[in-house]
Amino acid sequence: MSPTQAIKVAFVIVFASFLISCGGKDTVRVKSDLHIKGAPDWVNKGTQALKDKSGQRFYGVGFAPDLGDISLQKSTADNRARAEVARILSSYMEIVSNDFVSSSGTENEKINEQKVSREIKNLTEMNLAGVRIIGRWRNKKDLMMYSLAELDMKHVKQVVNTYRTMNEDFRGYMDRNADTTFDKVSEGQ
Repeated sequence: MSPTQAIKVAFVIVFASFLISCGGKDTVRVKSDLHIKGAPDWVNKGTQALKDKSGQRFYGVGFAPDLGDISLQKSTADNRARAEVARILSSYMEIVSNDFVSSSGTENEKINEQKVSREIKNLTEMNLAGVRIIGRWRNKKDLMMYSLAELDMKHVKQVVNTYRTMNEDFRGYMDRNADTTFDKVSEGQ
């Protein structure tokens, strides 16, 4: 597969994922398998939220075509992997926020919905500081570079608990429901 074909395939997958994720409130990611022979499992599985015996994590996979400069190619793939983590984290936080607003029911909390929404955006940006690149792979056939970024749910919870201006009711809701929501998101993939 040529680099141009690989980019087209990746674009179709990303675009289809975007369209499907817009279809349902609780949809975070689409199951996919790129079927790239010799690629690590994480390349073929793509962006996702995973829970295993070591914890709960958000994973983002980014890629970049051969750019003639390996450093630039790595940086581009890394940034795209971080953007994927941001996308899935943003979706997760939106689900938590929507569930919180739906469960609060009080008129005062409904009024504060916009404030909570702004806080969610700030939290998402703060959490992205905890994203780490934990893997890279370069396809020898088409020279496409893939990067794997990771964000641990423990970091997300820590940021929420230390965020000074966070709505106290939302902080409590997040503390009580973060794991359940994560499980729902990771199982629904």
